Amino acid sequence: MQRDLVIKWHFPHPPEKVWKYLTEPELISQWLMKNDFQPVIGHKFQFQAKPIPKMGFDGNIFCEVLEIIPNKKLVYTWKGGPKPGVIGLDTTLTWSLSPEGEGTRLVLEHTGFKGWKNYLASIFMEQGWKKGIARRFANVLNEME
Repeated sequence: MQRDLVIKWHFPHPPEKVWKYLTEPELISQWLMKNDFQPVIGHKFQFQAKPIPKMGFDGNIFCEVLEIIPNKKLVYTWKGGPKPGVIGLDTTLTWSLSPEGEGTRLVLEHTGFKGWKNYLASIFMEQGWKKGIARRFANVLNEME
């Protein structure tokens, strides 16, 4: 059993501005999580979130930048688990940007949810991406007009 997420948004901002909010650590922390991201292929970084022990998540998300095409595409791994050294979730995030009208089409592909436990995690994460994260991302973009 595997489940993949594909979520699409449109923002009334140019791709360069949307890209900035996907790739600058201080800005990412405003809408997603505290992090030590750097837009460099091979860079390993972490997001820190609130732990959810019942879901087998200790609050640490381990990532590695796999691909960068400035203002167009960003790909990184997204791994987490119940405790340091134990990875139960091993997925990939792909952000794709394209100009659309007066703004940007942003597509998030979060792929590789394998097994029953990760299938359940994907349902919760899908809701988070579609609701809370999308709203916070739009808010920070609009605040910086």
